[in-house]
Amino acid sequence: MQKKVLKVNPKDNVIVALMDLPAGESVHLDGTDYTILKDIKAKHKFAAVDFEDGDHIIMYGVIVGKANQSIRQGEVITTENVKHQSAKVVGKTETLGWTPPNVDKWKDRTFMGYHREDGQVGTENVWLFFPLVFCENKNIETLKDIFEKELLHDKASKHQLLLRSLLNGGATADVAVEEEEPDTRVFKNIDVRFITHQGGCGGIRQDAEALGRLFAGYVNNPNVAGATVLSLGCQNLQVQIFMDALHALAPNNKKPIVVYEQQKSGTIDEMLTGVIKDSYEGIKQANNIERKPAPITKLNIGLECGGSDGFSGISANPVLGEVSDIMAAVGGTTMLAEFPELCGVEQELVNRCINDEDGVKFLKLMKDFEASVVAAGSGFDMNPSPGNIKDGLITDAMKSAGAAKKGGAAPIVEVLDFTEYATKPGLNLLCTPGNDAECTTALVGSGATVVLFTTGLGTPMGNPISPVVKISSNTVLAEKMSDIIDFNAGTVISGEKTIPEAADELLELIINVASGKVKTKADVLNQNDFIPWRRGVSL
Repeated sequence: MQKKVLKVNPKDNVIVALMDLPAGESVHLDGTDYTILKDIKAKHKFAAVDFEDGDHIIMYGVIVGKANQSIRQGEVITTENVKHQSAKVVGKTETLGWTPPNVDKWKDRTFMGYHREDGQVGTENVWLFFPLVFCENKNIETLKDIFEKELLHDKASKHQLLLRSLLNGGATADVAVEEEEPDTRVFKNIDVRFITHQGGCGGIRQDAEALGRLFAGYVNNPNVAGATVLSLGCQNLQVQIFMDALHALAPNNKKPIVVYEQQKSGTIDEMLTGVIKDSYEGIKQANNIERKPAPITKLNIGLECGGSDGFSGISANPVLGEVSDIMAAVGGTTMLAEFPELCGVEQELVNRCINDEDGVKFLKLMKDFEASVVAAGSGFDMNPSPGNIKDGLITDAMKSAGAAKKGGAAPIVEVLDFTEYATKPGLNLLCTPGNDAECTTALVGSGATVVLFTTGLGTPMGNPISPVVKISSNTVLAEKMSDIIDFNAGTVISGEKTIPEAADELLELIINVASGKVKTKADVLNQNDFIPWRRGVSL
């Protein structure tokens, strides 16, 4: 039977409503009876004690806000009576111990992956087309149209057929989905993907250089077999900047890279003719690479959330934390990103850093990031979106404390700035924005071969080269938006599964996705989002 309420941490002075609670209802928890003073929606919190103006609000065992007026026991916590506040952090105060989970059932598990010469193993085999500057977006789109029509032979979608019917004077009723057709791709063992973006020139040089490093990370990612790169010629992100970044990351790179510069090539027709011929040869060779067994320690898993709700921090995110701890215990790699959503839990994360230098680096990255946001006239306290607030996440620290649960409890082996590549097994911290697309883009550029993405409200985010597995925090969402959700962690809220049970089930799904046995919903929908983080301004 599902519980009505939950106190996440014994230190907490607020309680989570697991279902709608009407005013006047009495609920019992930990030997105490609480009377609900006003209607409370599921996912929201109510006061476990009487608060006075200035009292700290504690959830997940940390400060997540401050009362700005008197709040009575049983009264709902809102943006009107509580403001953002987090605990101060000065540096490492202790070294936190960790008891790894039992991983006997996982330590010898394998997945079917693509082995690269540098020892990395991919979950996908992709030939990637991308421009160094937005001026080449049209040429990339032209190539996309050409290659997809000839290599993929895509059938008309349900919605194309609907429009076709309307154009021909047909009825406005939905067109039935046709039966699945056989795989008619020319090459069965290689995917061809295309990236466009709005960077590479016109901004500060540092952003152009960061974009070059990001693309180097994409090429170095083991999910990529080779790449075609288009350059205009006069842009900030010169070909040499990209090639230098790739050499710094992979000095012995053996992956084929086709580079064309329009201002050296003459007409568009001449350039595209050469691009198509050279890229075709590379794609044909990459199609010969086949999946082979690899230990799951070769996986690099990105941890992210988006469209979060009041259940994310107590269901989906802790399930990811358990998966992350399992991977750390067997020797795999995970990355926790979204630094604005780590506000308020810095002390714990600093104390979990194996090296003191990483703790210092983490705090500096956080301080510099927040300073840039303040300079723009905002602050981390503005991070929760209207959807977050509506569904129970009313302060950034409350949102952050729940978001950090994705990182489990394992020691932090390294702190990475944006575009730095993960090389150490274990849990890494990666500096990215909380923005869904920018975060996913950055995780993959730092080596993530699978991304786990929790959501409470629903988001169709995907990536061009790495599968993105969507995990729902609640069953209502999983049923309502089943076309974008891969895994339902709402069973934790309903009491059907424990967090370790759900984590085991999710890890099985991850292995199947990594082996190519299961397609993610984002992949089925062709959600290939790519938005680089621009730290500077346009010039």
